[in-house]
Amino acid sequence: MFPDEIETARLRLVRLCRENVSTAELYRHMRADAPHMSEVSEYAMWDPHETPKDTDDFLTDTERQWDDYEQATYAIFLRPSESSDDGERLAGTTNLHFDWERRSAELGIWLRKPFWGRGYSGERAAAMLELAFDRLDLELVGASHQDGNANSRRAIEKYVERFGGQYDGVLRNFVPQGDEVRDLHRYTVSQEQYRDAMGDET
Repeated sequence: MFPDEIETARLRLVRLCRENVSTAELYRHMRADAPHMSEVSEYAMWDPHETPKDTDDFLTDTERQWDDYEQATYAIFLRPSESSDDGERLAGTTNLHFDWERRSAELGIWLRKPFWGRGYSGERAAAMLELAFDRLDLELVGASHQDGNANSRRAIEKYVERFGGQYDGVLRNFVPQGDEVRDLHRYTVSQEQYRDAMGDET
């Protein structure tokens, strides 16, 4: 149902599974003491991995979700034309989490800090929206950020505006995070809005 690989101008989105990304490689970037992890995970919906087993369990769950059509998760790799300060090609991961009864999905992403501010979030969002609307015929795709996450807010607002979407509002006290509970800001793009916007681009 989902393509194993999606290419954009600067990125390769490859199914996240052990065949494509080893436990050791993923653990290197998701471990608690990975470079800049405190910033990367500050607003993430997952906790940094303490051991390789945490990463292995994460991959097991990711593979099961793919097979059960619950979620399509992709590793984000740079294409050869793109530069990487640390020589690594794995920039992060992205996913679509499905609610088939509602014909909708939620879009998620995390990027390693060296790849922030390059427009990669919007580029992979365009590819994932194409998957959601053109291949899967969903009616709505949502994207959210936690209160205070200015980087995600700017990125989401930019691509939601490009594809004709809207800000739906704030879900108060929605995300437990340590000793606090944060608000969540939600945006959506409908298939109709997407097609109107794509018509404007062609």
